[in-house]
This record gives sequence, structure tokens and C-alpha cells, in this order.
Amino acid sequence: MPVINRIAALAPDMAGWRRHLHAHPEIGFDCHETARFVAAQLRAFGVDEVHEGIARTGVVGVIQGRAAGPALGLRADMDALPMPDESGADWSSTVAGRAHACGHDGHTAMLLGAAKYLAETRNFAGRAVVIFQPAEEDGGGGGVMVEEGVPDRFELREVYALHNRPGLPVGHVATRAGPIMAAVDDYRVTFRGKGGHAARPHEALDPIPAALAAAQALRALPSEADPRAELRIALTQVQAGTTTNVIPGTAMLAGTVRSFDPHWRDWAEDRVRAVIEGAAAAHGVTADLAYDRWYPATVNHPRETAFAAEVARDIVGDAVDTETEPSMGAEDFAYLLEARPGAYLLVGQGETPMCHHPAYDFNDEIAPVGASLYARLVERALPVE
Repeated sequence: MPVINRIAALAPDMAGWRRHLHAHPEIGFDCHETARFVAAQLRAFGVDEVHEGIARTGVVGVIQGRAAGPALGLRADMDALPMPDESGADWSSTVAGRAHACGHDGHTAMLLGAAKYLAETRNFAGRAVVIFQPAEEDGGGGGVMVEEGVPDRFELREVYALHNRPGLPVGHVATRAGPIMAAVDDYRVTFRGKGGHAARPHEALDPIPAALAAAQALRALPSEADPRAELRIALTQVQAGTTTNVIPGTAMLAGTVRSFDPHWRDWAEDRVRAVIEGAAAAHGVTADLAYDRWYPATVNHPRETAFAAEVARDIVGDAVDTETEPSMGAEDFAYLLEARPGAYLLVGQGETPMCHHPAYDFNDEIAPVGASLYARLVERALPVE
């Protein structure tokens, strides 16, 4: 596997950084110790500028090349998940109820490896901007970084990000032009009636029939959309009542909506609202609906995707898939791709537990591949004349 020799030599360092982060996971925007660790490493590498406190705990490093030129952004996420670590590794989480079960520890280590190499060699004309972002899993840290002006402040011309992919062979890279990850929205509705004794239903107003009618209608909604729309409307929570002889006063439904096309995203919200309102009216109850729009679809730009795939072929040969199936998962790198052209790529993790599984652990074997890809994107996009 023709990774960069110097980066291959950094494999033990990247594994050490990654395992330290894995043992000390932080979640959301509260990545304070992770950010301090990242900033200290960047300074030790001789990175020219280290900016902290962006999006609360984000860190941005700037590496000047051998000549003037544009800036290219490389992003890694840093946050963990609020879940147990059942990996069984010697470096398992030391914090109960928190785990790096999505590989953000590995993404951070790979970008640190690339930053060290780029700071040593500086074989490019322009600036490599390494972006370490909190709150990808929950909170939209990427969106906050855009709101705080990262693309303009650092004059980014384009942006790239990597994510590990369990099930994809080690050393393989996958991407696609256009939507690669879905937009994600959530809904939660509480139907309100009047509680009472189950033996005297005429003195109560049961919200459960409204909830059941709405649940059936919500499940059927995708069948109304264009079959090519790739729309998912999931019902994931149903809650009502506490015992058998009491009619509850409330019944709750909640779920998620995933889409790729803005038209069908709008359509889904309109139809969910109509279903809820109709079910409530038909059964004489009221409904309080919270419909929250979260991350937009992650949409790769065609030119930058083709370029990134070409760079990947320099590293892994023919093991590059440019027609990977889009995922209904979501990713807040979407916000950076709305602000600047770029691409999101997947690096094969091998046959391991899936991301967000409690037994998941990042495969350190792939770190030299990801770090080489980060570094080569800079060197190829910003060549020295």
C-alpha cells in the first residue's frame, strides 16, 4: 500500500495519540482536554498558527507552504458518544458512559499525522488549514464553525474530510459526487386528551387512538413520495400510559426523517404536520408537535470529488470506489460543503463492528492511509511551481 514513507513511520505515534484520546473521550462541545491535547501537538510540530476556542473547543492550525497560494481545509471531528465502551481494548474508555465508538479519535490522529508531515516538509504553495471540530455527533459543531466564519477567516478555497467505514476493506476508499450522506430531521408529538378510569371512558378523552392513527399514517407516508426520492420517515418512539386500568392524559410519538433532496425534505415536514393535525382533529384531542431540522444533506462537489478520487488512487491504486451508495446517516461536514466546494471520503476500516456499536474500536492500521490522503490532497491541490 503506497502510503507516504514518512507518514508510515508515524504510525506508532498516530496509534499512541489515538489510544490516548480513546481512553479519555469527551462529548459534544465539551472537548476541552481533547482540544488542549491537539493544540499542544500542533505547537510541538511547528505549525505556524494555532487558533483555539472556535465553536467553543474547536482548534484550527495553519501551516504555511514554501510559497504563497490559496488555502485548503482539512477537517477531523473530535467528539465521542454518550454510550458504554465494550471494545475490550487495553485503551478502553476511562470515563463511564462515554466511548469513541465512531472513530473520531482515529480521524483526529490521522489529521495530526498529516499536520506533522506537512509542517516538516511544506512541499506545497499556499496554506494547509487543519480543522479539529467538536460536536459532530450532536450539536452541529461544523455549522457553528461556519457561523463563526472559519471559511472566510482562513480564506478556504476548498475543504475535505475523511471518515472510517466498517465493512469496507482496509485500504479501500469510497466516495461519490452529489449527496453522500442524508439530511436529518426529528419530530416529537404529544397528543393531549383527558385522563380517567379505564372503566369509565365516557368521562375521559383517550389520546391513544389519535397516536395510533398518526403512527400508521406516518409509516405510510414514504409510499406517497416519488419512489426515487430516497426518503425515510421512521417512527422510533411510542409512549403512553403507566398501568392497565388508567386512560392516560397524553400519548407521545417521535421519530426521524432522512432525505437527500431539499424538495422532499420540505414535503416530508409538510406531510408529517398534516398527519399529526389530522389525527388530532379526527379524535378530538390536541397535539403539540416539535419538528426540528438538523444537518442538511452532505453533498460532494463533482470537480473536487473527482480530484480527491484521483489523489486516493495515487495512494491505494485501484481500490477507489467513486459510485458508493449514499448513506441515510448524517454528517455535519455538510455545513462546510455548503460554504465551500469539497468532498467527503470514506476509508475502509475492515470487518469490524459498525460505528456506534459498543464494541467498535478504530483500526489503527488505516491511519497511515488516511493521513497520506489528507497530506496528498494538499500537495496535489497546491503544487509548488
